[in-house]
Amino acid sequence: MNKKRGFEIAKGFENAGINLPIRKTKYSAGYDIEAAEDIIIPAFKRDQKPTLVKTGLKAYMEGDEMLLLYNRSSNPGKKGLILANSVGVIDKDYYGNPDNDGHIMFAFYNVKSSDIEIKKGDAIGQAIFQKYLVTDDDSAEGERIGGFGSTSK
Repeated sequence: MNKKRGFEIAKGFENAGINLPIRKTKYSAGYDIEAAEDIIIPAFKRDQKPTLVKTGLKAYMEGDEMLLLYNRSSNPGKKGLILANSVGVIDKDYYGNPDNDGHIMFAFYNVKSSDIEIKKGDAIGQAIFQKYLVTDDDSAEGERIGGFGSTSK
């Protein structure tokens, strides 16, 4: 079988009972992503860094594709959770990188006045594979040398 796109368990999570993402209906665009472990997301305070929620997953895809990470529509209203970067972008070359094997994480802020607990297996977001285009004069040749947040380094 020629692999085109999909999810795998990231290194270090092989025996952690991680569920591979699924779409719940045949017309769903997104694959539901779960938390890999229990975590507390503290109530927001000024100058606070977002909390990274581990998924235990990595994703492979074709050369002209990306994986977009979106919040669950119920998270802001019910739990006060918003994504720090609005939409996460996972590039093809993030997969298997030497820093973290391509481990996908969601960066959350909690805008509620009290801490929020996420339990292992809770649905935290969704992921959508998408094609992208490049300009006529594109000449990118750089190679990824790091993990989370390393594209511009």
